[in-house]
Amino acid sequence: MGSQRPLIMLGMGLAVLAACADAKPKKTTPLPPPPPPPPAPVVYIPPRPTPPQGAPTNVTIPLLNAAGLRQTVNAGITPNQTVWNFRSAYNVAALNCLKPEHAEILVGYKAFLKTHRLGLTRANTGVNTEFRKRHGAAYVRPRESYMTKVYNFYAFPPTVARFCDAALVMARESKTVKPLDLTAFSKRSLANLDLVFENFYRAYEQYRADTAAWDAKYSPQPVTPAPIATPTPAPTPAPGK
Repeated sequence: MGSQRPLIMLGMGLAVLAACADAKPKKTTPLPPPPPPPPAPVVYIPPRPTPPQGAPTNVTIPLLNAAGLRQTVNAGITPNQTVWNFRSAYNVAALNCLKPEHAEILVGYKAFLKTHRLGLTRANTGVNTEFRKRHGAAYVRPRESYMTKVYNFYAFPPTVARFCDAALVMARESKTVKPLDLTAFSKRSLANLDLVFENFYRAYEQYRADTAAWDAKYSPQPVTPAPIATPTPAPTPAPGK
């Protein structure tokens, strides 16, 4: 019996060791890292609007009157002035529309001056009379100033290409105009040429509206801080007080 005691103790020791081994914490599989946050949404900012037809950003657009008529150099003019302004527009086209496809304009202008020499002379005389009535003996300077505006109106660089296309149509029509029809043809043609500029003005007004909307949405103006008030110094007491 004495020899069995060590065996029993050894068996108990092995059982304890086995129990201790079972009591060790089991290794756990680590949790995977959380997924990365989703990328921030891409905000697409469209380009800031640009003026139509390559125009600058500071064009002065003639206003509309109460009747919706654009107040250009041709607003409310007399029949004589209509003929003379049309002749000026034709002259601008002959000088500026120099591409090969517009060659008929210069040819047509030369023929127009010859065919309507008397009618143009009468219109010019009539315009002088009208300016003299409004401005007296010093009428020459205001007339020259006005006509400079007329030439500049038709020579406006952003509209030259489309003006030349319209002038080409007008030049072809002018070949068959009789001297008695000069005034009516001038009025009709002036209105057709002016559509080029009216279309530009409308496009430019839309550009301004689009730019204002773009600035309000994508480029808000910084808030200007209120000025800091400077304390008023106390008045210096008078001597003896």
